[in-house]
Formats: sequence, C-alpha cells, structure tokens
Amino acid sequence: MNIHEYQAKTVLKEFGVPMLRGTPVLRTADAAATALELGGPVWVVKSQIHAGGRGKGTFKEKEAGGKGGVRIAKSVAEVENFVREMLGRTLVTEQTGPAGKQVNRIYLEEGANIVKEFYLSLLVDRSAGRVAFVVSTEGGMDIEEVARHMPDRIASFIVDPATGIMPHHGRMVVNVLGLTGGVAQQAEKLTSQLYAAFVAKDMAMLEINPLIVSAEGQLKCLDTKISFDDNALYRHPEIAALRDETEEDAKEIEASKNDLNYIALSGTIGCMVNGAGLAMATMDIIKLYGAEPANFLDVGGGATKDKVAEAFKIITVDPKVRGILVNIFGGIMKCDIIAEGVVAAVKETGLEVPLVVRLEGTNVELGKKIIARSGLNVITADDLDDAARKIVAAAGKD
Repeated sequence: MNIHEYQAKTVLKEFGVPMLRGTPVLRTADAAATALELGGPVWVVKSQIHAGGRGKGTFKEKEAGGKGGVRIAKSVAEVENFVREMLGRTLVTEQTGPAGKQVNRIYLEEGANIVKEFYLSLLVDRSAGRVAFVVSTEGGMDIEEVARHMPDRIASFIVDPATGIMPHHGRMVVNVLGLTGGVAQQAEKLTSQLYAAFVAKDMAMLEINPLIVSAEGQLKCLDTKISFDDNALYRHPEIAALRDETEEDAKEIEASKNDLNYIALSGTIGCMVNGAGLAMATMDIIKLYGAEPANFLDVGGGATKDKVAEAFKIITVDPKVRGILVNIFGGIMKCDIIAEGVVAAVKETGLEVPLVVRLEGTNVELGKKIIARSGLNVITADDLDDAARKIVAAAGKD
C-alpha cells in the first residue's frame, strides 16, 4: 500500500526523522492561512499523487498554468494561485502514463536553502532476506538514471536482522556521502531512525530523494515515499487508515475486497487463473502469440463459486478487454467450481467478447459438462498453448 508524501512524513516524524515544516491543503480557501502559518518567505507547493516525477510533470488542463506539479512560491498570493491551478487538475508524469492522476491534495511546505542533495532508501532485498540500504551522492535524480549512467555513485549494504542496525551502518552512510562533523553525526542518527521506522511499520520501501544538507548545516528529508507490506496491514490499523482509494484502480479495490490477487495491466486479453506461477505463464504465452494481458488475476486455490463470479465481473468491466482466457489447473481448486462461477457471472453480466476456457485437473470432466450445458458461446481449449492461440485469434492482436 502506498501513501502520500505528507502522510509518509507524519509517520517518520514519530521516529524523530528531521523534516521541514509543512501542512496539507485540501481546499484553495485554506491556502493563504496555511502559508501565513508557515511564515515564508518561500514556500513549496507540492501536488500529492501516488507517482514520481511530479516536478517534471504537466497538467492536462490549460487552466493549470505553468508546468510542474511542484512549484516554488515567493508570496502568499502566489501560493493561493498555484493551489488554485493544481487542485482538481490532472497531472501527467512518466509514472502515471498518459491518463495522469487527479490532484486532490496539496502539501504546502516551507522552503529550504539547499547546499547538497543525496539519495537514501531502504527496501527488502529478497535474495538476501534482509533489509537493504541504497545510498547515493546523486540526490534529486531518478535512481534508475543514476544506476544506468553512474552506477559507481550508488552503494548498498544489508542489515542482519539478528543484530539490527549497528553504529557501523551509520558510518557506511556517512562515508558514501562524504559527510563530516555535525552533519555526519546527524546522518548516523538518521540511519538508525529510518531502520527503526522501516521495521516497526512493516514497510516494503522507504525512499528519501532528496535528502538535503541546508545552509544551516541541518540534514532534512525533503521528499519521502513509503510503501507498506499489504500482508502486514492488519497489524497497523493506523497505517491502513491512510489509504487513499482515489489513487487506486477501482478494479483492484474491488478485487481486494473479495480477497483476489488482481493487478490491472495495459493489454486487451483478460486472464483468470488459479496460482501465481500459472498466471505468469499464461501472461507470457499470450505475449508469445502477439497480444498483451489486460490483468494479472489469481483466484487462489480455495476459491468459491461466488468468488470466481466476482473475479469474472472484475475482468469484464475493463473496457480495454477484447477477449477473456480462463486457465485453471484443478488441484485444490476444483474445475466444476470454476465452471459454475463463470456460468453464473456470464448470465448475470452478459458476454460481449470471446471467451476461451481451458480446464484440467480435479473434476475436469464435470467442469466441461457444466460449460457445455450452459448454452454459452464458449471456446474450449485442450491445453495452455491451444488456449492462448485461440484467444489471441478470437480477440485480435494488440
């Protein structure tokens, strides 16, 4: 689960992480009072969406004024104007894609006199089974670009959970960033604070870009991005409460309510599969035959008829879908349950695109009979290769 920048900073403040003063603004009418409270003379007006590259983004609407979802204001009037131009507008960045995201929240933050910018992040290194730090002197840039063009300026290290964060980890950060004196001491302390926050809140990723040194010699987290492990949210109701569903795909929200593993993609072939590995293989073979999957959808091993029906409905509401492939290997999941769910969903929602069904495993013959007796216009397939070939042919390549 992702949260907004201002929410991430609130979470980190609990652990003493140094931040600039800032306040969220949800209405243009509140902009002037918020600016006066922060004091100025310089303010940073930041659009809040779940995507990076906001500063370089552009708004779709002409009324949004100048480019960029992050702007520097030098007067209260300018703050008001920027907030008015941004709120309710659609911001397009490299990460949002051409559709963009609507800006429903603004974060107004005091300005800073920046001397240096760095990059610092924590994430789960799955190959090592450890929390990893990624550190770079090239702050303010996309870390992917740094890795591509200046890989020697990125350093990383892992933390053994048996020992937790240790003083030498802080010194490693200091050495990579080339810090000395009081700023070095602040960096060592920050390293410990960030690790404590990461572990305590079950984070999946914590990124500070940039981490700055101000003219006053203070280390501050200028921009912060956090994502959390969805599987651990039950332990953190205070974090779950920060979820902004307006930033998420409506289909993914509905899927999560029905305990379905669903991710929307950009293709035209809807997929319903049981098992993550089989789902990945199904997506791969669709691409092999020249089309693109519209989603990843794993109904799981213990799905019920109703759950399967809900999964099918989620696929059909996607306007991009030109064909649907149901690919089930019945082990724990029985083929007749899948068949009953598909038939029920089609009868309720209708079927306006080609549907290919491949069933194999437990109760496969019963499942095929249920499909055959339904009277639905369903194309059956003998194996995965046959199924992929048939659905791509029926729906057409992208």
